[in-house]
Order: sequence, then C-alpha cells, then structure tokens
Amino acid sequence: MQYRRVGNKGQVGYPSDVSDEEWSFVAPYLALCREDAGQRSHSLRAVFNALRWLVKTGAHWRMIPNDLPPWPVVYQQTRRWIRAGCFEIMVEDLRSLLREFVERKPQPTAMVVDSRTLQSTPESGARAGYDGAKRRKGSKVHAAVDTLGNLLALHVTAANEQDRAQVEKLAEEVQRITGDQVEVGYVDQGYTGEAAESAAARHGIQLEVVKHTEAKRGFVLLPRRWVVERSFAWAARFRRLARDYERLSQTLAAFHYFAFACLMLARIFKMLNGSY
Repeated sequence: MQYRRVGNKGQVGYPSDVSDEEWSFVAPYLALCREDAGQRSHSLRAVFNALRWLVKTGAHWRMIPNDLPPWPVVYQQTRRWIRAGCFEIMVEDLRSLLREFVERKPQPTAMVVDSRTLQSTPESGARAGYDGAKRRKGSKVHAAVDTLGNLLALHVTAANEQDRAQVEKLAEEVQRITGDQVEVGYVDQGYTGEAAESAAARHGIQLEVVKHTEAKRGFVLLPRRWVVERSFAWAARFRRLARDYERLSQTLAAFHYFAFACLMLARIFKMLNGSY
C-alpha cells in the first residue's frame, strides 16, 4: 500500500515533494538540457521529487514507488546532477541569500569546522576505516559551515583519517567559494597542533580552538562549536545520511549538499512568507 497525501490544490503528492515556489527557484539549476527535449520521458520535477523522497526516507533505489519515475531514470539523472555540481552551486547561492536576508554580508568571515562519523554498510565497507574515538567503522564527513550553520564546504574520508589532516582541503575550498573572505575558523581540540594551524594560515585563516572549560559530563553547549553540531543534526534527519549507504564517497558528499540545499530552500521560503 502506498501512503500519499493530497495537496492544497487537490494534487496528489508526498510530504517530501518540492513546492511550486521551491521548484521555481531550483529548476534553472537542474535543467541540464531543455525541459521539452526529445529524450526526456519524465518531467524533471518528478525526477527531483523522487530523489527528495529517496534521500529523506533512506530507501533503496529499487524501492522508489511505482508512481514516481523508474529508479534507473532517477539514478541516471542524479549522476548527471552530481557530475555537474548542481547541488553545490545551489547551496552557494542559497547561503548568500539567507545571509543577506538576516542582514549579514553575502560571504562570511568566520567558519566552524567539525566531522561526523557514519557507520559503514556492505555497500561502503570496502572504503571504510575504523574511528578509534567513536569505536565505529565507517566514513567521516568533514564539514565547514558559517556561523549561521549554512554549509560552506564538505568532503568525505575513511573514518580513520585524522580531523587535523583535513584542514588544508577545507580551508582551500572555503576560500575559493568565498573569495578569500574567511579570516577565522572555530574548531575543537581534535584540530590542535602546528600542522593544522599552518595549513589554515596558508589560506589566510586563523584557527581558534574552543576548549572545554570544565570536565565534560553529559551535554555541554560550547560557544561557536554548537553551530556545526546543529548542522549535522539537520543533515541526520535525512535517513539516507544516517549511515554510509553509498559505494562512492562522492555520492555521499553530494547527498549532503543535496540535503542542505533542501533545508536551506525550505528556510528561505519560510522567511519570505513570515513563518520562520
């Protein structure tokens, strides 16, 4: 049995479906060829809705419901979007718009960096590593966000890779995206050491380590640091990102960009409608 809802205008859809307002924004980013191209047998919006359903529910590709486009169509189009960097570009523009909406400069001058470890699955096990601190075998998602929690840069490694070794790549990508506007990066004690500090400094970023002021017992809300933790919590609400189900690390990274694009898209329209 398929559980579906009826929208305000009587159309049938899933809760994960893109709204008319959201679609008007994202369509130009996704149209790699004309909507009426002869080879297109399914609407681009239907394919996008199928991908949103997949990432939100965490289902297998082959379990995409029959009333959405066939899974091979969705999979192939998703690969095209990933290769074209559509989700990364969407995130960049949405971040600038969200910052301007709250009267911030379009490009941030500070970032917050952290990582999360995802448990491996049979699909991703071949490239997994063991995270001794988390006692988990899987992949690490290294992310940099602005002080509002909006995604700046992200990449994936095996879980045994050290956090401090990823500073160089994240700093370089952040400065490329922002035009060398970021001046300071807030990190936890896993990023201490001269190597991480020097890697950030080479790209004009000063690392500031936010330390625990007391022995940690239970949950402690750390200044600045809580922002990136909240961003990871937002991403974890997409069940496809609860574990590493992807054969390729590039796909896992792209699905994180996709999830943040969906979150930021919903947020900006709530702000515009005065309901945020």
